[in-house]
Amino acid sequence: MARDRSSRPSRSDSRLDSPRGLRTTPSIFQSRDRFGRFTEAIARGMGTPWFLFGLSIFVILWMIYNTLAPEGIRFDSAAIGFTALTLILSLQASYAAPLILLAQNRQDDRDRVTIEQDRQRAERNLNDTEYLAREVVALRLAMKDLASKDFIRSELKSLLEELEEKKPGG
Repeated sequence: MARDRSSRPSRSDSRLDSPRGLRTTPSIFQSRDRFGRFTEAIARGMGTPWFLFGLSIFVILWMIYNTLAPEGIRFDSAAIGFTALTLILSLQASYAAPLILLAQNRQDDRDRVTIEQDRQRAERNLNDTEYLAREVVALRLAMKDLASKDFIRSELKSLLEELEEKKPGG
């Protein structure tokens, strides 16, 4: 008897070592996050001095080659304003701007989460501080009813003086 493959539970459904909500299944959110990390890496790389230095060297070498190389092996003419170089730089800029914006949006989302966590932490700290202040006040009120060290010393001194006065021969 052949078993129908469509009735077999999928690999993620057959895992019983984690709750249903925690089972890992590939989702569109994971691919978005992967793309987001990729855009951040590109934006981070484009914001470095090494990228600007490398791009400057690339442009300078391109211009030198296409100006000084023999006519037959040039691929971008200086006479028409380095059209291919201009197109390459325009293409790079047209992709760089949206990638940088995507990276900024992800950073804004992280900042929002951080701000919310900081607000919650500050609220908890305030509640803890208010609780501790109430406890200190309660202790102070309870301490008023207790005898202080100086009071006990003065009472003991007065008792000793009374005992010495009542002592025969004193």
